[in-house]
Amino acid sequence: MSVNAKNRRQFVKNVTAGISFLSLPNLLQAQTGTTVNRKKIVCVGAHPDDPESGCGGTLAMLTNLGHSVTIIYLTTGEAGIPNKSHEEAATIRKQEAINACKILSAKPLFAGQIDGATIADNATLKQLNKLITSEQPDIVFTHWPIDTHKDHQIASLLTIQCWVANAAKFELYFFEVCNGEQTMGFHPTDWVNITDTQATKRNAVFCHTSQDPPGIYNCGHAIMETFRGKEIGVNAAEGFVRMSGKGNGLLKI
Repeated sequence: MSVNAKNRRQFVKNVTAGISFLSLPNLLQAQTGTTVNRKKIVCVGAHPDDPESGCGGTLAMLTNLGHSVTIIYLTTGEAGIPNKSHEEAATIRKQEAINACKILSAKPLFAGQIDGATIADNATLKQLNKLITSEQPDIVFTHWPIDTHKDHQIASLLTIQCWVANAAKFELYFFEVCNGEQTMGFHPTDWVNITDTQATKRNAVFCHTSQDPPGIYNCGHAIMETFRGKEIGVNAAEGFVRMSGKGNGLLKI
């Protein structure tokens, strides 16, 4: 899938000029319950539990403010349950993702790739781009591309290519998971105070019972929330890297 000349020119113009169509801080500064300026948010994760553990607190905050959130799972976690067939694991993990999305008030979508065997080619890029653009997002979250898990890398790279193909018409932010064990070299440009939604995030993560939720937190997520919180002087926070490289710092409601 190629980007036409007009889109390329607009893409370069948008990025080099630092144009922000809609920043995350603007959304978080909205008044609770206001839906007049309701925006659309998409989060692309490699497996069920990745979006929840990476930015579940922020997603919960955005839905609390009246914004629409869709979570696109690149795979259904087929290879994620020992002694289960891919079909059995996919059925279990898909339901866990649906349950988690109910807690976050988000809509789940599944891109149909296979856990552990994800691909980045023109056909899969076209498919993911169709899913993302059908949501007409203002902001998209995805994995940081420098990650030890191949599926995380591919989810990130495909999403970046969708951002390019759409001439950067939506803001793109990267989240972190298991920092130091999976996510590498992550230095946030932006922080979200999730003190008020930390419990909601935890409840969403714990929907993924097949994945040992305490283990997910022991992988470093509890420490990450506390550490990112200390960086901005709050109890708990999530860190993000904005694609433009020009972060907005502390994001306040």
